[in-house]
Amino acid sequence: MIKAILTDIEGTITRISFVKEVLFPYAAKQLPTFVRANANKPDVAEQISAVKALIEKPNADIEEVISTLLTWIDEDKKITPLKQLQGLIWQTGYEHGDFKGHLYPDAFDFLQAQYNDIALYVYSSGSVKAQQLLFKYSDYGDIRSLFTDFFDTKVGAKQEQMAYNTIVELLPFKAAEILFLSDVAGELDAAQAAGLKTLHLIRDGQASTKAHPYINDFSQFKLEQLV
Repeated sequence: MIKAILTDIEGTITRISFVKEVLFPYAAKQLPTFVRANANKPDVAEQISAVKALIEKPNADIEEVISTLLTWIDEDKKITPLKQLQGLIWQTGYEHGDFKGHLYPDAFDFLQAQYNDIALYVYSSGSVKAQQLLFKYSDYGDIRSLFTDFFDTKVGAKQEQMAYNTIVELLPFKAAEILFLSDVAGELDAAQAAGLKTLHLIRDGQASTKAHPYINDFSQFKLEQLV
């Protein structure tokens, strides 16, 4: 019996284009000025130190850190300090009304329908802060209350089984009672290896895989087919 749903965001409940065409370009444009202006603030300084540690250059200056971060954005790297800084930058954009958090209408309806019976969780490569901003400033208003908790790459990479093992340890459910939703087969493979149930969202013509059941939108969702 499924007692909890753990959902990815990008490509699963939001358009991939929202992240790639709205959020990423906004962060890339704002990042140099933001990092320079806020380098001494604790939450930013922590991420700058993390970048230096990752590139193994403890004495790197701020311009090298910024250059590294911009390269990671161009390469779509899922690296924790980048994701944390992007979340801080996106906060300004949301608060200024530069954009709203996009959700597919069928995904919003689905989350609302499941809320009373099944605990909802989020696991995304975007930071927890970025996740909460998207849901706070969503097309449907502040819907953060739909979710019990949020996870990001601090628990591990999304295509590694250990990350899902960690999440299971943090939740009051057995692995087999948790359904993971994603548009990425590698993430589903890792979750399945950890014992979770899986469902592949195929919205933009991606190839399906025999390893996981799939749907094209949430109007096709039938919980009884996954148990």
